[in-house]
Amino acid sequence: MNRTPGLSVRLKFTLSYAGFLLVAGAVLLAVVWVFLLRYVPNQDGQDALTPFGPSRDDLLRAFVPAAAWASLVLLAFMVFGGWLLAGRMLAPLDRITRATRRAATGSLSHRIELEGRRDEFRELADSFDVMLARLEAQVAEQQRFAANASHELRTPLAITQTLLDVARNDPRGESAELIERLRTVNLRAINLTEALLLLSRTGQGTFEREAVDVSLASEEAVEALLPLAEKRGVTIEISGAITVTDGSHTLLLQLVTNLVHNAIVHNLAHEGSVWVKTETDAQHAVLIVENTGAQLSPHLVATLTEPFQRGSARTRTDDSGVGLGLAIVESISRAHDGSLAIEPRPGGGLRAVVRLPALLR
Repeated sequence: MNRTPGLSVRLKFTLSYAGFLLVAGAVLLAVVWVFLLRYVPNQDGQDALTPFGPSRDDLLRAFVPAAAWASLVLLAFMVFGGWLLAGRMLAPLDRITRATRRAATGSLSHRIELEGRRDEFRELADSFDVMLARLEAQVAEQQRFAANASHELRTPLAITQTLLDVARNDPRGESAELIERLRTVNLRAINLTEALLLLSRTGQGTFEREAVDVSLASEEAVEALLPLAEKRGVTIEISGAITVTDGSHTLLLQLVTNLVHNAIVHNLAHEGSVWVKTETDAQHAVLIVENTGAQLSPHLVATLTEPFQRGSARTRTDDSGVGLGLAIVESISRAHDGSLAIEPRPGGGLRAVVRLPALLR
């Protein structure tokens, strides 16, 4: 935005400071003048009692020039002193301005780190440092996400290209098996694209809100995933009371589905278990999903909400998904002003806890 150049804040502070003190000095001189006039008579006032010898005319000739010179000296002193004081007071703002300009050029690694006790400038500088730290972390996360997404999308496209080259060079023209493999690869690419779009949608927070019973959404998700659980030999237990929050039913159903799907897929090879529980505390609607499985380290668990992280290794099966399940869960939780906490279970597996603002009736 183009703006007309104006006076600097430092100069405005200086002029304001000098002007205020000049007015105060003028008022003080006026009070002194009025006080003196009470005791100094006019030239024809012979009956006035005064301890002073001179008349008002004599006082006027002596007082006004001295007051004028004193005012000029005081004004110069006030301008000089105001300029120094304003510069000292605005020095932190100058540091904040330089940091803002560096951030505008794309540099997010620097910090203001303003010294001294807490005041308005210190709070502004600290808030700016926190903002820079969050922006730097988000940019780094987006860069990792873009790199991982490019890698994940490149794989099915490369496979498709290879299969098409094989089909073109196949003299027998047998295409039934090739079509099936292309369908599988294409479905994987579609699922990945839809997951990326969902992740982007939840990050923007553009959805309509309504009262949603998380316990009913959990039952719906479990019922839809029962065939997958039976196929993999996993039993699912669901319990809990009515748990209502304010949000999107579609997104919250996706949240529960992703958690239960993740719990089924990343489980024991035989006789695994999944527990789904909903409850309400004083302020939160709570969803808890636990599963048996391999022993996971806390360091590994801390990375599972990053896009394209899959359990203990980056392996893939037909049901393992595209590696965005927990990333989408965390994004949906944040979009609903909630949180996701995951931790390894002592006996192996994972415990995921989603806390959402409770909608009290």
